[in-house]
Amino acid sequence: MTDRAGKFFWYELMTSDPDAAIAFYGDVVGWSVTPFGGGDPNGDVYHVVSSAHGGVGGIMAIPAEAATCGMSSWWGGYIGSADVDADAARLSAAGASIRRAPQDIPGVGRFAVMGDPGGATFMLLNGSSPEGMTPPPPMTPGHVGWHELHSGDFDADLAFYTGQFGWVTGDAMDMGPMGSYQLLSQERVASFDGMTGAIMPKPAEMPMPGWLFYFSVADIDAAHDRITAGGGTVLHGPMEVPGGAWIVQATDPQGAMFAVVGMRSNKEAGR
Repeated sequence: MTDRAGKFFWYELMTSDPDAAIAFYGDVVGWSVTPFGGGDPNGDVYHVVSSAHGGVGGIMAIPAEAATCGMSSWWGGYIGSADVDADAARLSAAGASIRRAPQDIPGVGRFAVMGDPGGATFMLLNGSSPEGMTPPPPMTPGHVGWHELHSGDFDADLAFYTGQFGWVTGDAMDMGPMGSYQLLSQERVASFDGMTGAIMPKPAEMPMPGWLFYFSVADIDAAHDRITAGGGTVLHGPMEVPGGAWIVQATDPQGAMFAVVGMRSNKEAGR
């Protein structure tokens, strides 16, 4: 059984229009969708999204009470926890905030919503199923290939994730006035090939700190075209990154920020 404690393993989109989001990401990323359970009393359904390798995450409507409070569409990530209550208390003592106290989701497990020291949101989850999820090979289409924290407090957040989850650091890239781009590994492997994400200071144009998840695609230019054709907005890219892959950062038609990473099939293609 795969140990997923301390690692991102499930990704969830809360959106103002689940049906539109399902169609958009199905075209851009290539997911299949399966409704989970019978939904809640208000008729909302949780849609599990999967690649050929297995489950990736879920898409659901923004809860009514959250929409009333002004929540907009966004992607969140779940970090595995062997004991959500104990981890929430431990992380709170280390500078995190508990935004939603631990509670059970019938048939799923126990979760909590947390904020890191810089203000970015993440979730803890201890699934009720005893079966682990086998992580896909790197750059498997449809799965998250990179985790990027736009931090509200770079030094505090770096110390938090490395100290509390055991993540290790790789190289740090100087981005000039934007600060440092610090590579991280959730796999506790201090090599470039083992890096699974990075932390950087939040750019001034971003309204709040947050995690940005990069979904792997087979062809970055095809994904770029599908984003725009589907009503999304490209914010940046395609841009080549170290290692030879290319990225595109974008928002979906409902405004949730996401990114894609993949290779360029046509080496001469330009944007």
